[in-house]
Amino acid sequence: MEISRASLVLALFGLCVFAASANDGRKTYIVYMGELPRYTAGVALMDIHHTLLTHAIGDERIARESKIHSYGKSINAFAARLLPHEASRLSERRGVISVFPSTVRKLHTTRSWDFLGLPEKVKRNHNAESNLIVGLLDTGIWPSSPSFQDSGYGPPPNKWKGKCEKIANFTGCNNKLIGAKYINLDNAASPTDDLSPVDTQGHGTHTSSTAAGATVKGASLYGFAKGTARGGVPSARIAMYKVCWGIGCSDADLLAGFDEAIADGVDIISVSIGGFAKNYFEDVIAIGAFHAMKKGILTSCSAGNSGPYLSTVENVAPWIFTVAASSLDRQFKTTVKLGNGKHATGRSINTFSLKKQMYPLTSGLLAGSSNASTYGYPSECDWGTLLANKVMGKIVYCVGLIGGQDYTVKDLGGVGTIMSTDSSDSDAAFTFLNPATVVSREDGTMIDKYINSTRAARAIIYKSRVTKTAAPLIASFSSRGPQTISINILKPDIAAPGLSILAAYTELSSITGDPMDKRISKFNIISGTSMACPHVSGAAAYVKSFHPEWSPAAIKSALMTTATRIKIKGKDAELGSGAGQIHPRKALDPGLVYDLSEESYIKFLCKEGYNSSTIGLLTGDKKAYDCSKYRPPAQGIDGLNYPSMHIQLPKCSTSISAVFRRTVTNVGDPKSIYKATVKAPKGLNISVVPNTLSFHRLNQRRSFKVVLEGGFLHHDDWLLSAALEWRDGSKHTVRSPIVVYKALNERLQ
Repeated sequence: MEISRASLVLALFGLCVFAASANDGRKTYIVYMGELPRYTAGVALMDIHHTLLTHAIGDERIARESKIHSYGKSINAFAARLLPHEASRLSERRGVISVFPSTVRKLHTTRSWDFLGLPEKVKRNHNAESNLIVGLLDTGIWPSSPSFQDSGYGPPPNKWKGKCEKIANFTGCNNKLIGAKYINLDNAASPTDDLSPVDTQGHGTHTSSTAAGATVKGASLYGFAKGTARGGVPSARIAMYKVCWGIGCSDADLLAGFDEAIADGVDIISVSIGGFAKNYFEDVIAIGAFHAMKKGILTSCSAGNSGPYLSTVENVAPWIFTVAASSLDRQFKTTVKLGNGKHATGRSINTFSLKKQMYPLTSGLLAGSSNASTYGYPSECDWGTLLANKVMGKIVYCVGLIGGQDYTVKDLGGVGTIMSTDSSDSDAAFTFLNPATVVSREDGTMIDKYINSTRAARAIIYKSRVTKTAAPLIASFSSRGPQTISINILKPDIAAPGLSILAAYTELSSITGDPMDKRISKFNIISGTSMACPHVSGAAAYVKSFHPEWSPAAIKSALMTTATRIKIKGKDAELGSGAGQIHPRKALDPGLVYDLSEESYIKFLCKEGYNSSTIGLLTGDKKAYDCSKYRPPAQGIDGLNYPSMHIQLPKCSTSISAVFRRTVTNVGDPKSIYKATVKAPKGLNISVVPNTLSFHRLNQRRSFKVVLEGGFLHHDDWLLSAALEWRDGSKHTVRSPIVVYKALNERLQ
């Protein structure tokens, strides 16, 4: 989801709401049944769904009217409007894995790919890249953007089975944008939404071009961030599945997007959408990504925008590539000059140039209405709290950054807006409706004192400028771990640029999304883990273009073990960044990979407590898996061959004891010897057995175990960060983060 001015509060808390349907109390539920049955398809599957629904409701006519959709291309499931007791009956039926309400989720560049070490002239496997298809589940796409022009592209790959829905404002596809569908099963579209694949919000256009946009020279937002815009795989094809509307992204539509994308033949699925973490098989993104994994498709998802708070990370299933947002080495600075000669420099993307040298300056408190308490706080410039005659023609200082203050000031005839908040080097810069900047609390206090020291306070807000800064840092808004579902799997997995990213945008919306704003641009600068996710999708496609035979887990491992560790201010370390920032070129030759098959995940699910009957439905073979034959202790504490290692301990723990079991596959030099190097803080002892691995051929596997022992040196310590590196002495360093977290509350006890 991108962080926008209007949706700031909602984005920070990642709100989900249930989608109600009719006035009879029925709500939309999803009935998930796992793998498609091998003995039936098409109409027969719909008949099975209808029979189940009829038995649960007790009336064939109502059942027929209640069913919304049968998913049957890649996933066995259906959506229906049910009463709670009907949903309960269905959940007890044989063959049903889960029944859960459909929720409405929220949506979570020129310079970024150069910053990641992937310049325009980088080595590419162009033929393989042009056969790759990146599928995106998002708000649609603006086909007229220069990022989707198809000059020089051949016809779509033969494997492509999708289609393009040319309707309403959507002008159609080409050899770059080869597929576009819209899905509105749950009536999530508002009356003003365009019922076509066209993007009226800008989000989907931005993410699509970041992942796989064509090369566009001279791209910028009103001159800012000017350069050559391109995706990570500019030769790859794009398929858009519009599942998000004005009110959000319905689970029913999301699952349909996965169902279509998998069947259509995409290679990578990019999902910059999130919601509260929950049981894997009551989470449509986890369900869809699981079925994609089974078909060899990697799913990349945004981690969420609820940072810097702990345990806020979303999209945590281990078969999902979960992406945090990091910063680039540039910032957008906007300076305010006061009438007394003092300056305050804040953060914003201010495209406006004020004509006069100085303007009258006031504060929200001084411009407040006498009955303002009815509506909110004048000091914060809440809507309805200010008087037009005290705002007209002035710059207004507002305490805090609550969202919408620029609208309030502009609506009352104000010239500009100054807001103050606790700022950091990893905060997002917003675009506002009028000249505006966000300054620090200290500078805000200084401005307020100046306003109250004179009867003729004056100021001017200058146009923004771009400055260099240290990077990468994890964005303050990026959601942090530890996760709460599978507590010994580290999430997020990795980080990528998500702060002030320039990419293509729709021309059916202003750059702020506000109807009052008349600025339309082919490119826009926005922030969020939504912007980080397609960077990883593009990087994964880049790696896949050189290694088409690699599994999703192998590609994920290559990107994680070659990532650059990010030094995070504060104590959350890898809980914010995972393995670190992606380095796509290094991932082409990682040396070793931690691979995972479908069976590996099945064993993991057994360890996590899923029963054999559920596993049978997931795989489509009820006799193939018996969880009783898997002994969790032999799998190590996390039960999965994951590229990172993580353990969560109860708050009362005084000692650390854990064993991780891992297997690496040689994808580097055929004959090589790797030696283990451990970096650990005091109090944590880590041994690797064996500590030397010898390989004699490609794709040879070697297993080892990592043993953790020790304790926290101080009673108030709660996080220990370490790392295991396998080195071959020449060019390969395979790094895995090791994190020990002690709960800050009693939930693990």
